[in-house]
Amino acid sequence: MSEKLQKVLARAGHGSRREMEAWIAAGRVSIDGEIAKLGDRIEADAKVRIDGRAVSIKSEDDLVCRVIAYHKPEGEICSRKDPEGRPTVFDRLPKTRDSRWVAVGRLDINTSGLLLFTSDGELANRLMHPSHEVEREYAVRTFGEVTDACIQRLRTGVTLEDGPAHFDKVKPAGGEGMNKWWHVSLAEGRNREVRRLWESQEVQVSRLIRIRYGMIDLPKSLPRGGWGELPIEQVNYLRKLAGLEEETRTLLGTDKHSVARAKVKSAKIRRAVRKHKTTAGKTPRQRS
Repeated sequence: MSEKLQKVLARAGHGSRREMEAWIAAGRVSIDGEIAKLGDRIEADAKVRIDGRAVSIKSEDDLVCRVIAYHKPEGEICSRKDPEGRPTVFDRLPKTRDSRWVAVGRLDINTSGLLLFTSDGELANRLMHPSHEVEREYAVRTFGEVTDACIQRLRTGVTLEDGPAHFDKVKPAGGEGMNKWWHVSLAEGRNREVRRLWESQEVQVSRLIRIRYGMIDLPKSLPRGGWGELPIEQVNYLRKLAGLEEETRTLLGTDKHSVARAKVKSAKIRRAVRKHKTTAGKTPRQRS
């Protein structure tokens, strides 16, 4: 049965569906030697190339949906390449065969914390769609006077330049004087929304860390610059959120090859952490 080209490419992990649509519109994709067009459908035996390079279009049954949690440090950007040569979140990720990692959303260069990646571009596309309203939680350190009236406004809603916005929850999490920590949550992912909400109350955000996406927490044992693959139960939790069928297979296991891979991964994490030394203080979450 034929399927839309962008859906097939996204599912195979070549990028999000939005990215694939942009590439098709730009003439970067061909089908059986002909430049593809938006709306084209393909069969399983089609020969597809991106920028002249043959790519995998495996069937849905041949693909294993994988998800990894990455502890993004400050200073990394969420693009695959940067003209200024800055480090990107993709630099430390494990290699994949016949696909590539697709980020589920973004964090700005000065924000750290939990960032999810998946080999299934369709899953990423659905999770990022506003209709799914996946809750995100952040640890925020603020500088400035935060009154009860300010907190109430942030909960009930304020008007930003791109429309109304609010936090679903605002909870104090320690700190002294003008420097306070808060845990806030919201179900949107607009650009710099958390920072802009606080700035609307003339309060400065000095640190911002995503600590939860849906019911997936940032593992306390995961160091900055480290990654860990999610078990199938958490993968299927995300697939259910996105309205997709459950995954029945996983590349995680307890066999000797998996144990060897785990040892290699631990060594990679240690090396990654050594490359990214930071003098920033610990968060209340890390002290607990």
